Amino acid sequence: MSQSFEALKTFIESARWFGGKGRPFEVTDVRRLGWVETGTPTRAAIDVVTLVYDDDGTSELYQLPLAFYAEREERLDHAFVGWWEEPELGGYAHVYDAPHDREAMAGWLAAFDQPDAGGPLEWHRLPGHDLDTEAHSTLFSGEQSNSSLAFGDDALLKVFRKVTPGVNPDIAVHRVLTEAGSTHVAHLYGWLEVAADSGPPLQLAMLQQFLRTASDGWESALASVRNLFAEADLHANEVGGDFAGEAARLGESLAEVHQVLAEHFPTHVRTAEQQAELATAMTGRLDAALDVVPELAKYADGLRATYAAVADVAGVQVQQVHGDLHLGQTLRTVKGWKIVDFEGEPAKPLAERVLPDSPWRDVAGMLRSFDYAPRVAERTAAQGADDTGAEQRAYRAAEWAERNCEAFLSAYAGRELTPDEQTLLDAYVADKAVYETVYEARNRPTWVPVPLTAIERLAG
Repeated sequence: MSQSFEALKTFIESARWFGGKGRPFEVTDVRRLGWVETGTPTRAAIDVVTLVYDDDGTSELYQLPLAFYAEREERLDHAFVGWWEEPELGGYAHVYDAPHDREAMAGWLAAFDQPDAGGPLEWHRLPGHDLDTEAHSTLFSGEQSNSSLAFGDDALLKVFRKVTPGVNPDIAVHRVLTEAGSTHVAHLYGWLEVAADSGPPLQLAMLQQFLRTASDGWESALASVRNLFAEADLHANEVGGDFAGEAARLGESLAEVHQVLAEHFPTHVRTAEQQAELATAMTGRLDAALDVVPELAKYADGLRATYAAVADVAGVQVQQVHGDLHLGQTLRTVKGWKIVDFEGEPAKPLAERVLPDSPWRDVAGMLRSFDYAPRVAERTAAQGADDTGAEQRAYRAAEWAERNCEAFLSAYAGRELTPDEQTLLDAYVADKAVYETVYEARNRPTWVPVPLTAIERLAG
């Protein structure tokens, strides 16, 4: 392995966006996709790295935007990738992760502003917005599977780290909703891709509207719950921080987004065989979860019955959906709710993430999020074993969850659900809760009771 391969491996395995942490792998190939002009002595390029895991031989592609300097740049020490020879630069270079470098990212912004169709890197722009090319980039620290940067108050750039040939649903959905004039997403300004010799392109990044003053939906919900806890003698509908109105508006927003997606993406009705396959898949996920969370065993029969009922639901229409919706994927702005991150579940292969599904899956994700928020606030407010307020907070948490789930669902549907819709929604909610028990068992074992409490209710 060359010196650069060793450096790339070391850098990737320590990066917060690397999805294969803990799995041994080797870098087997590095391909230079193209250079990005910066207008300064800084040189910038984009590489894609192929890595192969030792345990099962599977491979993945990761994008590395790079910045090259002849001398060490101390301001970028935290983003150092390695030091190796770059023939095109005429010698050795200090190499850094470009999203941390404002000079390199200024080149990206300029390329979006004046796309050049002649290069291997294809910078696409949608009309309707003039970019502020003088804005400096600021890298967000909280991003996980991707890297996001803000250019002043003007635009947000999301750099996809793990990439797969094909159309990224985050770009495809944002493009459709933007061109349809939807007010419930941050508008898409452009995207970056590189064409393949044959087959689909490799999409690398998207540039969109920056909602600088927006409030995170999850944090807003937690603030509402804490406000309720602080009012010992008031109910959820009596406190100043009541969230039900916001929950209802969010339900209306999601319904409108689903309607636009149904109008612009293919839809079809599931066959009886496909419905049976859905029930089988849910049961399979439960069986796998039992090995990780033995506490699920007492609810397994009830859950299996919930899933089995799905096979008898006919006429289920499926379409493009969000696929990974929860309060953390929403933003509250002065002009209403915005829904973000249409990539779907990052852990799933792209081929699965782009498959149509029932809108009730998105609804189920939101209902679980409305149930989770007060439980999180309840636990973080605990004051010890002798906490005399614990029982009251538990009651208030359940009250908040019920009120906001009902407000959201009523506004989304605009009517009573049919028995078949309720059956399908119950199954999706239970499926999500089972997933949550596995996640908590692996990451926060003391939190397993949170989804288990919901499963006890769902399983009858």
